[in-house]
Amino acid sequence: MWIAFVVTLLSYKPLGQPPEIFNLGVAVLLMLVIIVSATFYALVDWNANRIMKSIKSLIAHEAAVIRDGKQQLIPANDIVVGDIVVLTSGDRVPADLRIAQMSSDLRFDRSLLTGESDMIPGSLDATADNALETRNLALTSTFVTQGTCHGIVFATGDRTVMGRLVKLSGETKFKLTTIQKEIWFFTKVISGVALSLFCLSLLLFGVWLRTSYPGYDTVSVAIINSIGCLTAFVPQGLPVCVALSLTVIARRMAKRQVLVKNLATIETLGCISVLCSDKTGTLTAGKMAVESVAFFDAQLNAKEVNEKVAEAPDPRLFSAFEAVHKIARLCNGAKFDSATASRPIEERVVKGDPTDTALLRFSEGLSIPSIGVDTPAMLSQFTRLFEIPFNSRNKWMLTVVQDKEALKGDLVEKNAGTWMLVKGAPDMLFGSCGTVMRADGHVVPFDDFARQTLSVLQSEWASEGQRVLALCRKPLDAFKSELPPNDLEEIMYNEMHNLTLVGLVGIRDPPRPDVPTAIDVIRKAGVRVFMVTGDFKLTAVAIARQVRIVTQNHIDTIDDVRKALPGKLTEGAHPSTIKPSEDDPIRALVLTGEDVSSLSPVDWNVIVGSYTEIVFARTTPDQKMKIVEYIKARGDNTVAVTGDGVNDAPALKAADIGVAMGSGSDVAKEAAALILLNNDFASIPIAIEMGRLVFDNLKKVTLYLMPVGSYTEFMGVLSNVLLGMQIPLSSYLQVCFSITNDVVMSISLMYEKAEAGKQTDPPGPIQLKSLPDLMLRKPRNARTDRLTDWRLFAQIYLFIGLMTWPCAMSMWFLFMNQHHLHFYDVILVYNKWQEGWQGYSAEQLTQLMNTGQCIYYVTMVFMQYGCLLAIRNRRVSIFQSNPLWGPRQNLIVPVGMIGTMLIAVVNLYGPGLQRVFSTTPIPGMFWGPPFGFAVGILAVDEVRKLIVRTYPKSIIAKMAW
Repeated sequence: MWIAFVVTLLSYKPLGQPPEIFNLGVAVLLMLVIIVSATFYALVDWNANRIMKSIKSLIAHEAAVIRDGKQQLIPANDIVVGDIVVLTSGDRVPADLRIAQMSSDLRFDRSLLTGESDMIPGSLDATADNALETRNLALTSTFVTQGTCHGIVFATGDRTVMGRLVKLSGETKFKLTTIQKEIWFFTKVISGVALSLFCLSLLLFGVWLRTSYPGYDTVSVAIINSIGCLTAFVPQGLPVCVALSLTVIARRMAKRQVLVKNLATIETLGCISVLCSDKTGTLTAGKMAVESVAFFDAQLNAKEVNEKVAEAPDPRLFSAFEAVHKIARLCNGAKFDSATASRPIEERVVKGDPTDTALLRFSEGLSIPSIGVDTPAMLSQFTRLFEIPFNSRNKWMLTVVQDKEALKGDLVEKNAGTWMLVKGAPDMLFGSCGTVMRADGHVVPFDDFARQTLSVLQSEWASEGQRVLALCRKPLDAFKSELPPNDLEEIMYNEMHNLTLVGLVGIRDPPRPDVPTAIDVIRKAGVRVFMVTGDFKLTAVAIARQVRIVTQNHIDTIDDVRKALPGKLTEGAHPSTIKPSEDDPIRALVLTGEDVSSLSPVDWNVIVGSYTEIVFARTTPDQKMKIVEYIKARGDNTVAVTGDGVNDAPALKAADIGVAMGSGSDVAKEAAALILLNNDFASIPIAIEMGRLVFDNLKKVTLYLMPVGSYTEFMGVLSNVLLGMQIPLSSYLQVCFSITNDVVMSISLMYEKAEAGKQTDPPGPIQLKSLPDLMLRKPRNARTDRLTDWRLFAQIYLFIGLMTWPCAMSMWFLFMNQHHLHFYDVILVYNKWQEGWQGYSAEQLTQLMNTGQCIYYVTMVFMQYGCLLAIRNRRVSIFQSNPLWGPRQNLIVPVGMIGTMLIAVVNLYGPGLQRVFSTTPIPGMFWGPPFGFAVGILAVDEVRKLIVRTYPKSIIAKMAW
């Protein structure tokens, strides 16, 4: 287009003698095309990376350090390696520290880095080689949730673990999206052909027409006509149509609260063949909640407690809930924020770790007055005397409480009202229990049978992804609260025997309710869903089963991978062949981060080429990124990654398309291309459907633009250069048709729905109107399934185009014939078309040519009606899928037809346009036949579709686009 603009401008001045305003008008119009196209590409290429700005909000602003033996508060930016930093509960860690001194209850929230909701206990000694797992380090941007510590700074800024993660997510090289690759491929092909024809046209003029037919064309006219090769062959409206198509789909996605940061990434969604999803906060709600409660002889769902008690013949059959309520509420390190006390329990802000938070919400909401379970009354009845916080050594928490009523009596009564309440890991507390409580409150010995029964239940819950806590209590005969804390702690350790096991509580971060159905839909669409998480293997597998990522009973391990016979999956296998075939059985696999570190290329070939269901557990951020890269390198996979934490950012950036949750970290949202603002996982299959739909519609737009807006225009230019005929379509009408008429009509294709299928929508929250068609196809292979393949070009040049250009040319010849200029009076004329030719003056010949050009233009305009109606359905007949009513109603089609007609009328009757571009009204009879041509094109294409549907193995069907 730039070449066409420059050369057209030169043809106006200095080559134009005298300068013709027509040439200037064409140059201005070409510049308009360039501006519109450049705006589009600037829009889709804009991908400003603001990760480093986001990271500033994650860094502490001030820090308490010890310098020169004095504690002082300094800006966090002034911290240097070697500083001793003092941290207390609630502080954000300002740098990477090695813990040198700590309280026994020190705990960190590392969810921002690891994605895990568990609080991590502190330690003075290294517990792992991995910096994200060892407990003797306090890492930048994490929080101290309990306790205090002193730490020695060993890394700051970009050298911290957080800094390296941000660097990984920010350094990924720019890459073209799939639609950008398709447009670039198409542009190279079309531009190459167009430039070749442009040069050939100028060459023919220079070496043949100028000498053989002097006066046929001036230099200025020859240049303008040669530019027709560029303007005619290249569909100038395509960039505008692509931009509008993507914008339309982006707006549809916005209604589902899906934010598209880069329009060009929308189509990539339709190519997704593997979805790697984080667990915490993505597949799960990111909020721990009590799910199950069990006694020695009963097991209940936490949500059904009140209902079960109410249905019982005697509420006292569940008297044990009074003890459960007391332990869960009083032996708890979490607290409600008083500022949110008026809100419903689920909406209140809680300060504390997720486990205590879950128990706090559960106990606060538990109300069974018939058996004395009443939170306000209980809180007013008891006072806390002493507490030992949870620590990694004990794996339990202990609280001593006293009944205030007992304080009114004598010393014996006071001691009788004192209770030791303990909650913690069953494995640690079972050995300290001597009795166990039944659901009715009666206590029986904790014998081998009871231990076995509850151990089996614990294992069952753990396999379901629940964290199991044991709730225990013991009455204290004497408690001397005036003793020093260290002495009291020692006494309580000595009292850790003969506890009564009240019950077990199962706590789980529940899967989002929309996830299982969404994953079913995604898998039906031919997309493999893998879990990639930093959580423990058993928990990850349990959640994967619940959300249907894993459906097989048997799950392979790394040993099974290495025992497998690679076959075609050897190290020398072609990357494109490394993927499961349709006949392969569904196989499941679980790998840990340690396994990932040890995998060879052959192992990766087996994993990517053989397994449909994979769980990657206990992975680090850089391992997540490598997993994505290894999968992308095999099987022509287009990989999407979902996540919400900083630890997911490198993988989000490395993926073909990253999807972040709206509630996730700023770093994750900046690294992603797509943001689910309402954290709705069900939006992902909707996004995949929209990506596939936009590709289908862009294919239709391309097919619509080329036969008339490119091929028919070019045949007019070709007849001028090679056949010595006056050009039947002026450069102005060529460009105008491409960027106005074509674009207006093609807008309707951008709003097309998917063609009908055979199945109905699946049950659940996801309603995909076109699931049977789009969401039951295989994902598009971005390497082999092109936007413009040979089938599309055959449809353009050997089918629709072979109908359109002869129809338009016939109207040109018919008009000339009416003025006694027969076929050979128009063709092969060259320089004879001048004053006196067949008795016409030069002015009359020019007027005939201008009118003939407008007839050619009007014919093109109305033939497009038939092309549009034929192209909007790839397989279905218009009788089952018309634009006026029915499931694929699209009223923009008739609106577009009216709009393009009005543009034609303005072009022919606009006084300013007539004066500058020599357009002119045409005889009335030439407005009718183009509609007949449109009907004919539609009818012929309907026959073609009928053959394709009736004979799906015929050559016609194989050539169908």
